[in-house]
Amino acid sequence: MTTPRITVVAGPAGVGKTTWIYQHIATPDANDRVSEEVLYLCLGSGNIPIDQTYLKAELPHIKVFGDDRQVDFFNQLPKADAVYIELGSYLQLGVVAQVLDNLPYWKVALLPPQLTPKYSDWYSWAEAILPGAAIDTNTDTTHLWRVLTTGEVIDEDSLHEFWYEITHGAYGKVARAKGIFEVADGRSLYADFVSGVPSTEFLEFNLPRYLEGRPKRFSGIEVLGQNLDEAAMHQTLEDCCLSEVAIRQYQQQVKQILLEEIQA
Repeated sequence: MTTPRITVVAGPAGVGKTTWIYQHIATPDANDRVSEEVLYLCLGSGNIPIDQTYLKAELPHIKVFGDDRQVDFFNQLPKADAVYIELGSYLQLGVVAQVLDNLPYWKVALLPPQLTPKYSDWYSWAEAILPGAAIDTNTDTTHLWRVLTTGEVIDEDSLHEFWYEITHGAYGKVARAKGIFEVADGRSLYADFVSGVPSTEFLEFNLPRYLEGRPKRFSGIEVLGQNLDEAAMHQTLEDCCLSEVAIRQYQQQVKQILLEEIQA
């Protein structure tokens, strides 16, 4: 078979791997032809496909895969024009060679400007070293907390308070946090935090509002840091979730407002 160009992107948490892939797909270099069939595989995401969901929402034409869909990924390879693989920062670099076997691939490492010995493995592994975000290199990333929230609807004001607490040390020293949340008016919001990098507003995905019961599309959260209080985070997250009755009431109100806007 004809093997498409496979680009593997690695680097520490929060350095901008997914953003680089997004930009490369959305605005290819002048020398690159526009790729019609693009595959994206995220290794290490487990059952919390935040990066896959983000890219699919922003670039609907691409096909995304996670750890549980590697067979499907390889079945699609012969038809692909371009392939991007993102390696989770908590995985060994050798995992890529095990997954791709003998297939050729281009190795890209995104590293922060302040290179330190802790990044030597990426430096020696990569064929191209590219500048990434100026992340806080002093924050430990040994503690990973992930929660799947698919089906839950979050009170938006409570979500903003919870996110502020996470990013300001209420539950431990956080190096990286990201999440996708369904809020009461049917929107899907993406939250992203990296220690040492200026904070950004929540991103609203360009998706239809979900106004018929509990959402079936993915939502979830991932927090990476040091000495995280998982029990407290889990309890606060539960407190942000709306009851069945509240969800129904909010959805009825939003549908009425949207109907009035159409009729106006």
